[in-house]
Amino acid sequence: MEVWALVGASGTGKSHRAPMVAADHGIDMILDDGLLVRGGRIVAGRSAKREETMLAAVKRAVLDDPEHAEEIRRALAVFQPERLLVLGTSLHMVRHVLAALGLQDEPLHVIRIEDVASPDEIRAAQATRQQQGKHVIPAPTFEVRRTFSGYLVDPLRSILRRHEQRRVVERSVVRPTYSGLGRFYIADTVVYALAAHAAARVPGVARVLKTTMTSWPDGVTLNLELAVRAGYVLPEVLHAVQGAVREAVEHATALYVLAVDVTARRILMEPEPTAARS
Repeated sequence: MEVWALVGASGTGKSHRAPMVAADHGIDMILDDGLLVRGGRIVAGRSAKREETMLAAVKRAVLDDPEHAEEIRRALAVFQPERLLVLGTSLHMVRHVLAALGLQDEPLHVIRIEDVASPDEIRAAQATRQQQGKHVIPAPTFEVRRTFSGYLVDPLRSILRRHEQRRVVERSVVRPTYSGLGRFYIADTVVYALAAHAAARVPGVARVLKTTMTSWPDGVTLNLELAVRAGYVLPEVLHAVQGAVREAVEHATALYVLAVDVTARRILMEPEPTAARS
């Protein structure tokens, strides 16, 4: 396996450039801040951007945790990439990561951020980091949301032109826990209200009887109990509720919804309200 390094100071745009560097050099996998990415999918690791403090984030990024390093090693053994791109703020950091993985002492090729980004682009990246606290993860938003449930995640797309071919490169923008710009919290009651409101708007739902939520490290599961009107196809109503609730909660809260379990507790014979029928 050839190890490549992309090196640059924090906030200079390494994660933003990493997919394009990988595409230009035929690199199979990217290791960035503790996450191993292959073909736009996060296949192993935990992002340093999820840590509570800057010190913990640094330790996570250099694979200081033996279990974390072992998880990355196992994934590399399974996928056996021909080329691996390791991102680091310095060559010393890249060497530390390689040592944790039991790989070669030095990367075969070293690319510096100044080689792939102009001074203006680097200054713009640094300004975004300092003023808005935003970090880029080299994976699509639908992948990142699973490991960043409850964080604001925005898609970032670029057109990559290579050998007269155009390709869309997808990345994600997050604001880490340790950002100095503060934190936001979402009360459980807000999630319950969003879920109940979305469910009640589905034709055939008479009322929402109960809503509960269970939080997990990578997202939440929601459980709704409903009263459903007679005359509707029950499986279709319940399936529609699942979709409506998932969409409403994920859109409004940035939480990743692992599952929506819906149970019809009552069948009501009361007629549909006039406003609902119209």
